[in-house]
Amino acid sequence: MLSYRKLAPQPGLSLTEVADLPEPGKGQVLVDVQAVGICGSDLHVRDWSAGYDFMVPHLPLTLGHEFAGTVAAVGTDVSNVKPGDRVTVWPSSPCGICPACMSGWRQNCRDKRTLGLYSNGAFAPQVLVRAQGALRVPDTLDFEIAALAEPLCVGHRAVMVGGVKPGDRVVVLGPGTIGQAIALSAREAGAAHVTIAGYDDEPRLAVCRGLGFDTTIDLAGQGAHATLLQDCAGTDIVFEATGRAVSVTDGLALLRPEGVLVMTGIHAEPVVFDPVDFVRRKAQIRASHGSQAADWEAVIDMLERKGTALRPMITHRLPLEQIDDGFDLAHKRTASKVMIFPSGIQPITETEQ
Repeated sequence: MLSYRKLAPQPGLSLTEVADLPEPGKGQVLVDVQAVGICGSDLHVRDWSAGYDFMVPHLPLTLGHEFAGTVAAVGTDVSNVKPGDRVTVWPSSPCGICPACMSGWRQNCRDKRTLGLYSNGAFAPQVLVRAQGALRVPDTLDFEIAALAEPLCVGHRAVMVGGVKPGDRVVVLGPGTIGQAIALSAREAGAAHVTIAGYDDEPRLAVCRGLGFDTTIDLAGQGAHATLLQDCAGTDIVFEATGRAVSVTDGLALLRPEGVLVMTGIHAEPVVFDPVDFVRRKAQIRASHGSQAADWEAVIDMLERKGTALRPMITHRLPLEQIDDGFDLAHKRTASKVMIFPSGIQPITETEQ
């Protein structure tokens, strides 16, 4: 079975043949992967950026955690899905039995075994998943749209952490997939105005406009940074989705008194800001990472209602054999979301066009 894998704790990934997967065991589901997206964290793993040493004990493993497909087989004690069901998958689905899960804090599961990071993921024709992580999607939903569920859930969780409410002014720093997901969820939550800013990132800012966000700023332009600070001063909630320290300092500068900055980026370097100004303005910094069960319910509902309107998020489609090219496109930010099809690219149905 052809799989895209991290073989050793060093830069690089390898497209290699591995043994076919076994039949699912107790509480497991075998999924035929139909569509899987390349995530920013996958790029970090390929580059072997700081912050991913936790993967070392689990190598080698197959990457890929944003995906959808069909249930091929189920193990014992599985009742939520059956063979033939169309599913998307919560890759960090909790174990259900650790102290955190038993206390109702399933998002802090001690044994989450995230697919594509702690255990074999979906850059392959098949993947084994925990049954409770396999979530049914409507039969009318294209697999490539269903594969957007995971990053959309990350964005939804960030908006919940930020507490966006109707009428709020929101700024999203970072126009990548997570930034797009945050903007979409903020709009769903009733934000009155959403501004999205990036740096030398016109292809992804264009995707944001394709999703209906008219106020975008490329900070590489002359005077653009000053425009951002002027036009967006007094913002209620700023979301940092870049992993760059400057976005944190910029974000804090934009906030109204008692405004909220939500950090979602993975930072390789420390962040420094003026604590005196921070305290006097009573600003708030919150962190958001991953998702919860409620996010998946909300996002699957949104996909059922508005899924086709999200298709502009997907800019490139490639078979698994060309995944290296997809990673290069994503790394250069030429692409927004690159979707990989391990079983071959499926045409978009006429009703979905």
